[in-house]
Amino acid sequence: MVIKNFYKYIDLSYYSATPKYLQLANAITKAINEGKLEKEESLPSINELSFEYEISRDTVEKAYKHLKNIGILGSVPGKGYFIKNVEVEDHLKILMLFNKLSPHKKIIYDAFVANIPETAAVDFFIYNNDFTFFKKILSPRIDQYTHYLIMPHFKDGGDNAHEIINKIPKDKLIIIDKLVHKITGNFSAVYQDFEKDIYLALEKALPLLSKYHTLKIISLEYAIYPIEIVKGFLNFCHEYAFNYVVVQDFNNITIEAGDVFITHMENDLVELIEKILTTKLEVGKEVGVISYNESPLKKIILNGITTISTDFQLMGERAANAVLEKSLLHEAMPFHLYERASL
Repeated sequence: MVIKNFYKYIDLSYYSATPKYLQLANAITKAINEGKLEKEESLPSINELSFEYEISRDTVEKAYKHLKNIGILGSVPGKGYFIKNVEVEDHLKILMLFNKLSPHKKIIYDAFVANIPETAAVDFFIYNNDFTFFKKILSPRIDQYTHYLIMPHFKDGGDNAHEIINKIPKDKLIIIDKLVHKITGNFSAVYQDFEKDIYLALEKALPLLSKYHTLKIISLEYAIYPIEIVKGFLNFCHEYAFNYVVVQDFNNITIEAGDVFITHMENDLVELIEKILTTKLEVGKEVGVISYNESPLKKIILNGITTISTDFQLMGERAANAVLEKSLLHEAMPFHLYERASL
């Protein structure tokens, strides 16, 4: 007999970035842990669940197969799926809150998920740098998870982010990518030291920078990135006597021999390259380009774009370690300079 009130235990969110099959699998696992679903009880058919939640049959089948692979469900040909095991030891239920899903953020997510048990339930949300949306997601979910992985980058209103984050028990909290001031207590963090990182990266690039006289960092008003990057940039320019410009409007940008441009956003890099190509200046000799965040494509563009980047793979792995080791971890990620033809 199919479990009575089964559908009351299953809640799929259309706001969540977690794949629907994992949301379904996580909801079933949660109901088992809470004693709402018992051993040997039958589950609704694939067709029934597909109809009830307006999701594809493939999605339901993938959720059931996932639970079967980790030993929670069993199946009988012609009869369907049933609960085989209710002893899910040390069940992890993790909320991940990222500001956006760029290629580099996906590397963090993939590395994290690859290093935690398959039995872990991960609910993944993207709040699009919107602090109001961030609060809307997090507030009703306080105390519902064993761990909270939070990447705190906000366009507006983020000055008060610590107030809601401080409501999370600190042994469950892992801050990732960017530290937030005023978070109290002992919590885990794997992060970038943005101000220090750009300073040291540019210092390593000094032999290449010596043929240029002006550094220009693209810092457009609409862009979302830590202000500490600009602070570190200015500190470097003052220390090593470079002329500098903080570019806040592409319409007023000037490209001259002796300039080096530093871009953080991928769209800014594309627009910058388009503008450089309209000049007769040779990239890597008369004008330089440095881009944040390493990617395979940047090894090819303009015979290679010089990049400065943290190790996103390691960031995801270390965040997973913070969950599995059940110990507090506070670690700045290593930062690298990849020298190529653009400088």
